[in-house]
Amino acid sequence: MTIRILLADDHRIIRDGICSLLNAEPDMEVVGEADNGRKTIKLVRELIPDVVLMDVSMPGLNGIDATGQITTEFPNVKIIALSMHQDEQFVAGMLMAGASGYLLKDCSVDDLAGAIRSVAKGGVYLSPGIATHVVRRYIDKVTNGALLHRPPLTAREKEVLQLVAEGKTSKEIGFALFISPKTVETHRHRIMQKLGVKNVAELTRYAVRTGATSLEK
Repeated sequence: MTIRILLADDHRIIRDGICSLLNAEPDMEVVGEADNGRKTIKLVRELIPDVVLMDVSMPGLNGIDATGQITTEFPNVKIIALSMHQDEQFVAGMLMAGASGYLLKDCSVDDLAGAIRSVAKGGVYLSPGIATHVVRRYIDKVTNGALLHRPPLTAREKEVLQLVAEGKTSKEIGFALFISPKTVETHRHRIMQKLGVKNVAELTRYAVRTGATSLEK
């Protein structure tokens, strides 16, 4: 049985390389490519792949929030994070969003293919370079810490948060999300209230710290 794969990464050269490697595997086929989180969700709905290889840091909608939406709507679609980030907030964020695996981009082809096969069968795979005790410690900290006492952000508020952190204006955000600039301002006000922050700079720091966006690729 051929494993149907959707590849999400905003770097074309990386997608081209991975596609070439995976299509050379006898039991794998890359059926689609996306360069941002929104397009990934759209293609999942159209193609229903078996596995999504998801970059964590993508413009517009990051891999963590895209993963959360996909796993909620399509629980049988398996997601593997493929990222250069090994910081605990990124790893834990992807796993808590529903990803079944997390690999670093410096992994070998054998590791990547093995992870895809394992996850497609219902398993979980973590890159050997990621210490599981670090992930557990971070999840425990989030679960038992002060973050629990904050009202959770809605999916729309997470989208607005990322776009604000990326420097988009209310008009630009409204255009991207098909809502009015006034509605964007309302969302931003609610986000700041929920997070207890006072300005966009603090919002940006929060977004980077929690993996909603990244200042580096």
